[in-house]
Amino acid sequence: MNSAVSEFRTWLEYPNHPEAIRTELLQIQGDDVEITERFGRELEFGTGGMRGVLGAGLSRMNVYTIRKASLGLAKFVADQGEQAKRRGVAIGYDCRRMSYEFALETGLVLAASGVKAYVFEHLCPTPELSYAVRHLQAAAGVMITASHNPPEYNGYKVYDSEGCQLLPDAAARLTEHIRSVEDLFRIGVSTQVEAESSGLLEFVGRELDELYFREVLEAVRSSQVTDEQRRALKLVYTPLHGTGNVPVRTVLERAGYSHCLVEPSQEKPDGEFSTVKSPNPEEPAAFERSLQLARQVQADLVLATDPDADRVGVAVRDAQGDYQLLTGNQTGGLLIDFLLEQAVSERRLPANGIVFKTIVTSDLGAAAARARGVAVEDTLTGFKYIGGRIADYEKTQEKQFLFGYEESYGYLISPIVRDKDAVQSCLLIAEMAASYKAQGKNLLDALSNLFSRYGYFKEELVSASLPGEEGMARIQEIMSLLRAEGPRVDALKLAAVEDYTALIRTWQPGSPRAGEVESIVLPSADVLKYVFDGGAWLAIRPSGTEPKIKFYLGARANSSDECEGQLVRLREGVNRILK
Repeated sequence: MNSAVSEFRTWLEYPNHPEAIRTELLQIQGDDVEITERFGRELEFGTGGMRGVLGAGLSRMNVYTIRKASLGLAKFVADQGEQAKRRGVAIGYDCRRMSYEFALETGLVLAASGVKAYVFEHLCPTPELSYAVRHLQAAAGVMITASHNPPEYNGYKVYDSEGCQLLPDAAARLTEHIRSVEDLFRIGVSTQVEAESSGLLEFVGRELDELYFREVLEAVRSSQVTDEQRRALKLVYTPLHGTGNVPVRTVLERAGYSHCLVEPSQEKPDGEFSTVKSPNPEEPAAFERSLQLARQVQADLVLATDPDADRVGVAVRDAQGDYQLLTGNQTGGLLIDFLLEQAVSERRLPANGIVFKTIVTSDLGAAAARARGVAVEDTLTGFKYIGGRIADYEKTQEKQFLFGYEESYGYLISPIVRDKDAVQSCLLIAEMAASYKAQGKNLLDALSNLFSRYGYFKEELVSASLPGEEGMARIQEIMSLLRAEGPRVDALKLAAVEDYTALIRTWQPGSPRAGEVESIVLPSADVLKYVFDGGAWLAIRPSGTEPKIKFYLGARANSSDECEGQLVRLREGVNRILK
């Protein structure tokens, strides 16, 4: 009998399953392929937490995998001492299937282990969970969400006491504790009555929402934008059935945006995401319904947030009356330019200010920052690295945080949160659009002005799905071949190779620094980046959450056509790699 079948039988013989789990087990009985898929491997807790399909089995998101992760978290907190256990863990959840149940179960496992749990009594966007950790001075946080994944997914993200997703060293320690849990069916779970009466379970109410809304408004609302300018801006917003509806609308309305219409068919939380194929603001299809409404009312701007409201996409009405979608790189560049220009005009730009971006994010925002003497620091992909650096600099006071962003539509304006925050971002995007409208411009005009000052930038993401064991082997083969031979990209001259596993940058023959080797001061990661003369680049990394390999293409030139030509050659290079 193989291990998967043995494990399945152990589950089948357990008498106290929830009815849905019991039904699923009976349905797959005798199906060796399905049993192997569900019981042949465990759902791994990686650097981004856990994320997987809901259902019965070791490789699925269910009450048992939640309990195992939560017992591991209880041990992780206990390692920090009795005070950390009293400080407790803040727990938020989005609108997905089983999100509340998983959040409560997390709290009850923690309580059974003597760790205080603060569970939101209502839906909570991811950035507000980060805020709650900091406000409550908790030792850790948990967010139950699978971000923009399809409805059958859910996830479990863990935050440190700074409100930042766990960095690799801490995640590794937590993973050890989780792996040490051997018997899923003997994990201690308090009853809700026991946990509340002992003071180890407390529910977080609307009063924390109010504190968060107030701090977002104080931190982001611009003194240079007038109430009249805000009233003149016409907005359409869609939360894509997620958690953003109340926080985003509340902040916009309180800031003075009285013309903000919400797409009615996508307003209410809906874990099935019934009107979209994918609730992902990076996908143009996610905007279909909100754009229909925008055309009817001739809105200036359309905003769309993902289910846990940490990322936002933007569409802008153009001179012809139709709408153009901005990329995450373009929105980030515009926000940096707007923020810094305001700071300069008000004479409050700090001499030690710093902007953060990831190694696969466009250099457009970096160019705008450096032109004003502001330092720019690259981090690895994943907002936890930006959050970690904010915490580092806060302790040393060497640098003052001004802005952080990544190409995948995530931005942070104020460090009251240590993760990307679409609530903050929606407000600042509206402030920016209102300011430009008062000058007779829109965000497309502002973007054109950025290009005229700093050159043209275009980026593209190519993702190749390679599922299963064969796919993982193929991804490893691609990375090995690239390290041995590099990519072939016609008509672009290679200037430098950056290997983030070895943490070295090697300057290539023909470049001004040919033969030089530099150290890269970042954590190690399986990423390769190829930089070409003139600023074009290609970065390759296996996804940390999905069976994919991702290719990030960046072009930089003196014209849009030249940029497109570079992208064509980079795409051809990617196609050769994938053959």
